[in-house]
Amino acid sequence: MIHPIDRWAQAAPWYSPRLLWWLGLCCALAYGGLRLLAPKAGEVAGTLMALSGLVAVLVWGRGVRGSAPLWLLLGAVLVQLLSWVLVAWQHPEWAGANPKLDRMAKWFLFIGLAWWLGGSTRHTLLVWGLALAGLLLVITVGEHGLPHWQRALQQWWFRADFGLMNAQHAALFLGTGVLGLVAFARRSCRAGRLAWPRRVLWLLATLACFTGMVFTQTRGVWLGAGLACLVMACAGLLRLWVQHHPRHMLRWLLLGLVGAVVVGSAAGMAFRDTFERRVATESAVIAHVVQGEFDQVPYSSVGVRVHTWRAAVEWFAERPLVGWGDQARGLVIKNTEWLPDNVRETFGHLHNTPFEILVAYGLLGLGVMLLLAAWVGLGTWRAWRAGVMPGDVAVFGTGFFVLFVVANQFESYLSFWTGTFVFNLVMGGLVTHIWRWQVESNTATGHRDG
Repeated sequence: MIHPIDRWAQAAPWYSPRLLWWLGLCCALAYGGLRLLAPKAGEVAGTLMALSGLVAVLVWGRGVRGSAPLWLLLGAVLVQLLSWVLVAWQHPEWAGANPKLDRMAKWFLFIGLAWWLGGSTRHTLLVWGLALAGLLLVITVGEHGLPHWQRALQQWWFRADFGLMNAQHAALFLGTGVLGLVAFARRSCRAGRLAWPRRVLWLLATLACFTGMVFTQTRGVWLGAGLACLVMACAGLLRLWVQHHPRHMLRWLLLGLVGAVVVGSAAGMAFRDTFERRVATESAVIAHVVQGEFDQVPYSSVGVRVHTWRAAVEWFAERPLVGWGDQARGLVIKNTEWLPDNVRETFGHLHNTPFEILVAYGLLGLGVMLLLAAWVGLGTWRAWRAGVMPGDVAVFGTGFFVLFVVANQFESYLSFWTGTFVFNLVMGGLVTHIWRWQVESNTATGHRDG
């Protein structure tokens, strides 16, 4: 009888020693399932997963170790080092004692996760499912779960965060959960063993994530999730079109329109006050920005963001290539004299990931992330077309990309462990399929990675 870990290892298109597979498997599962429930334990598991996976890729990763993520990780390290050296030389008072190379390197933890997932859809969905289960436990039975539900239901102005840093970060988790549940609805609810219990659980999880996302009152995630669902619907229809199923496409289009109308109407009636208050309060800011009247923009929630982004543009223009180093986001706010004192004393980051990358590491730093996004996007398309990546995984990855890009325009998620976790979790699942496609393609054509 084959041992389960041997079955996992033998199914992977790449090799690692058995004991290392044990370590990688346990760490990957713990990272997904415990990062929210037990943050410290999940962090340790994530570190071990990333380091062991990176070593395994470099030693045994024939066919994948020459792929873009490894080179871009090296590029990220070099960009951070170059930025620190130049700032230390020209502005030593603003340079840290040592370069903090983990600021961008931690965005590549997915390399280890992708390796230990072994190119398997089943293992990918298992880790993603554990992460979703951990999220649902945090928002329901966690220390802040039930009390935040009660307050959100009783006080329309209360922003629930369920103990997940703050409401914005909780919203990102819940929005990602909604997209995942929508993308994998057919897989979750299809006929078969325990069909009705699975359907009930899916419905309850979807309602919990959607309602919780609304209660966070985070407009950036609302916008991102809405656009993501639209893009996912278009991607799903494209999938049916490519596969020559016009009748199925028409049926799902009609079902999607009816579902969108029903859900939108129900949400509008149930959360009308919440939506109106969060959207209407910043109408004056939007009007001034559209008219170019930046001096008239009030220092409201969105107004503070607009002013700090203006400051970031000024700082970026002075060092556009390599930026101001890892402490740049704080330097921009603390040392921009025209910002009010209360803003300079209260805020420590720019609430915008692209701006934070630009002021810290310049165009070189942003270029690394754009190249990574392009490689993953193209790889996802090719892996799906080759039949290696299932359609629902590709659709979810597409929707998550839209959500993450939009949400990061209003909060610098990648500067915090929360954004790094969800980013690496999804990226790991996508990249493991891309690597499998690359390995199988190279094997089929006789190519080898030396």
